[in-house]
Amino acid sequence: MWTYILGPFLALLPKPWRDALEFEKYTQAARATTLSGLGESAAAVIAIGYWYMYAMTKYVDRGIDVAMSGKLGPVTDQAVAGVALSLWFAHPFTWLLAYFILEGVVRLSSAAFSGMIVGTLPLFLFDKICINPFRASTRNRAGRSSLLGSAATFSGAIRERVMSARTSQVQDELSFRKSATDEFLEICASRRKDDWNPPRVVRFEGTYYRLEAASVGTGARPFRYTLRRLSAGVPGRSVLSYAPPNALIRQ
Repeated sequence: MWTYILGPFLALLPKPWRDALEFEKYTQAARATTLSGLGESAAAVIAIGYWYMYAMTKYVDRGIDVAMSGKLGPVTDQAVAGVALSLWFAHPFTWLLAYFILEGVVRLSSAAFSGMIVGTLPLFLFDKICINPFRASTRNRAGRSSLLGSAATFSGAIRERVMSARTSQVQDELSFRKSATDEFLEICASRRKDDWNPPRVVRFEGTYYRLEAASVGTGARPFRYTLRRLSAGVPGRSVLSYAPPNALIRQ
């Protein structure tokens, strides 16, 4: 139903507009565009017919009036009709309607024979001139945000390297604490632990913990990991195994 009711009108829109309205999801796009191109050409043919009758009547009447006043000298009816036809043919509105006839044929042929969805040129130009610059600025802001995020990540990695170089490698420090219903294990390390990203599961001395947070502070052990004890765990390749050779347990 949408293909035949709204589809021909939506097919006139530029591609970004059609994508925003999910045109190809809810309609048979090629069929709707074929009907749109056919309707565009037919409407332009009807309009150019009415325009021809209106303009020719007006130009011929005006030419006859001027000729009868004697300003043009001796002229024939054929000469007046020829001038009127030339004026009609040279009028910008005639060329505009002729363009829409041709555009409709091109859109119809593209959709019917190749499945290509082509909108109307005036709306395409309006989108490119008036709307696309704002999309470009949005993309540029997104690109700058991504660049800033990458720069922050890079600077963070450099800061961690410098921090690791300044501090000597020492044993991990472990501390246990309990809340109302949960038990937590906090690990302070002098070096970052690879792949320890929340919410990975860690197995320590047969007990399973979920990594809740990872942060970087100061001191001899700047890398802090907070883990919450799980009531049960399932062994698997994704589970991190933690078995420090000589950890310092803080009471």
